[in-house]
Amino acid sequence: MARVNHKLVKKLLNEKRSKITDRQFFTSRVLAGHFEDMAAAQTHRYKYDRRVRVQLQWEPKSPDAAHTDNRRIHINTGHTLVTKTRGRENRYQLVCGLFAHELGHVLYTDFLQPQTHENHMERGIWYPEPPLLHTAGDFANEKALWAYLKADSENLEAVKTVSHFISNALEDGYIENRMLNDFPGTLGFGLAALRQTVWEEMFTVTQLKEKEEDGQNHIFQSILLVMLSYVEFGEIKYGDEELVDIRIQTIFDLINELDSSIIDPDPKTRLRTVNLILVRCWEHIEDYCERLKAEMEANESMVDAVNKSLGGMSGATTAGTGGTPVPGAGSSGSSSATAPRRAKTHEDAAGANGDDSAEQETSEPEEENGDDKPVEEESAQSDEELPPIMDSAPNTGKQEVSESEGGRIPYHQTNSVSEPVGGSTEYNADYEREQYDKAASDIDRMLDKMAERAATEQLENERLSELNEMANSISYGDVHKGVNITINRMSGVDTVLIEQYDAAAPRLITISKQLQRSIQKELKEHRQGGKQTGLVMGRRLDTHALCRNDGKAFYKNNLPNEIPELAVGLLVDESGSMSCGDRCTYARAAAIILHDFCDSLDIPVMIYGHSTDGRGVALYSYAEFDGFDNDDRYRLMDIHARSSNRDGAALRYVAERLSKRPEGVKLLILVSDGQPADIGYDGTAAEEDLRGIKQEYQRKGIVFVAAAIGDDKPSIRRIYGSSFLDITDLEQLPSKLTAVVKKHIRI
Repeated sequence: MARVNHKLVKKLLNEKRSKITDRQFFTSRVLAGHFEDMAAAQTHRYKYDRRVRVQLQWEPKSPDAAHTDNRRIHINTGHTLVTKTRGRENRYQLVCGLFAHELGHVLYTDFLQPQTHENHMERGIWYPEPPLLHTAGDFANEKALWAYLKADSENLEAVKTVSHFISNALEDGYIENRMLNDFPGTLGFGLAALRQTVWEEMFTVTQLKEKEEDGQNHIFQSILLVMLSYVEFGEIKYGDEELVDIRIQTIFDLINELDSSIIDPDPKTRLRTVNLILVRCWEHIEDYCERLKAEMEANESMVDAVNKSLGGMSGATTAGTGGTPVPGAGSSGSSSATAPRRAKTHEDAAGANGDDSAEQETSEPEEENGDDKPVEEESAQSDEELPPIMDSAPNTGKQEVSESEGGRIPYHQTNSVSEPVGGSTEYNADYEREQYDKAASDIDRMLDKMAERAATEQLENERLSELNEMANSISYGDVHKGVNITINRMSGVDTVLIEQYDAAAPRLITISKQLQRSIQKELKEHRQGGKQTGLVMGRRLDTHALCRNDGKAFYKNNLPNEIPELAVGLLVDESGSMSCGDRCTYARAAAIILHDFCDSLDIPVMIYGHSTDGRGVALYSYAEFDGFDNDDRYRLMDIHARSSNRDGAALRYVAERLSKRPEGVKLLILVSDGQPADIGYDGTAAEEDLRGIKQEYQRKGIVFVAAAIGDDKPSIRRIYGSSFLDITDLEQLPSKLTAVVKKHIRI
């Protein structure tokens, strides 16, 4: 059985934990797995079948903080946004916030719609529909925009890239407000911490103007940053600027459309707003693109120039290309997290525009522009005309983090949803964000996991060296003289093996549990001790049984026996022929069942596979008698067909290991589909070597069982004689091997 050696692990735990750097912690698979489990918990509620992967990187020089392609979330934990914050707990909150932001894209973003938008732009068509134009300036800008796109392919690429950044800014505002309202626990708290840091870094309009004067920024970049500030946070950092400033006024003129974009779950609403922004800001966008063309470096594309210029926008993360959102996740939108701030910004906009704005909204285009089109009246939506806000169930506070998923509402059929009537909107000026007090303990738990993993990996590596030294110290005989013996063992398992085991094991474990039930009671009494009654003979007379007619009137007291009476070794043939007819698959299933059976009954078990690797005999350690972790069951998923088989050396190694055990019964099970076959090791000479090894270790108390699962069963019977076990039906392999173990348990 793979027991966890806690003493050895704890001995290294504190030492390893104190040496874990931030770079190691924030790029570890433990933390990535932590986020992947959180993603699985949230996406499974929407019946999302694919597991979202998380990749943590440490790239301090990269301007990209995080992005996703709807399948994998990339987070740059070495970004200056994170590293300049002091304290591992605070940095964890920011990384968690970046993860929450990108998970919001996975849950709520339809990545295909912006791609469709760009495809239509290439054909000179608005998607999903042309923007509503109200002034002569709007009509002139639209005409100039299409002319600019047709003039040069570089122009088209530049405007498409600019359009992408505008769309992503609106999408960021939408998904962050959704995440804050839908997930107020760890995700919401981390996102709030990230938003607070980003808000503090946001430039004021005054600072943006100064950067323009210094030549560092273009006015369009400033407008885009002010827009991002409003859609994400609901307010603008004016600085010392008057509200009539063109950067501020541009946002005020678009404020109703921007509100619609962050409320409406329909992605087309955001694309309509993108179209309107392109027209309203066209003069600035055109000048910005021309400036970039003039400053482009050699061999630099227009797309690269725009990405380099806008890619470092404070507060923006990159949304990659992907598919549609998680099914069912885009059913409602909400901006209640920033509603008070937005209300204040609306008041500022109304005060700045005054009565003049109403006249501008109904003005007609001048005839000198030469456009005979009738001007459409202002149709921008007021606050009352916005799509209804449908919040999820009220949240009562921060949700406590758990290590496993649970408590989700099962999928069920419904025919309708409720339609609330009435309701009101109130401004709560006294609200303060509820603190999540267990953030530090959550990090401590992960640090403990990392330290334990580092300690167990070190112990596993040390043991691997010991195993190879032991292998070299064994005398294999003249037949195997000069043959290299290599012990292979994974110091740790990856998530792929864990997921494969979790997918395949449940039905196999059921078989194991069924086989255990018939013997668990006897084993429990054997280890705990007790009074055994109903004996035909003995030294103690049971006075309560004197009335029995069968003579079973004696009893005896059994002393507790904590030492297991049986040790099991399993050696699996991993030669190339095991790939035929699902032999290796059944062998792997048998190993999983046998391991669980022995592990559950506290029976020491060792499982090895063997083949050759071009240099000699390759032994693969899947389960050891004394384990440092509980991952041996996952290592079993690595059993597969490999190359040739030099059975004698592998058999002697495992038999020697098993012979050192203190148990009274030592059972060695061999699973093979044929006779030995390696260069210089085959035929009758090889068979004679195997018979000699069997006889030698039988004298040392080892019981052999050779399970033959291939077509070459006569050879296996000829080699192992009475130890031969015929597995004609491969489906019987797991139960037959487990039955052999049950037969040899001493009770």
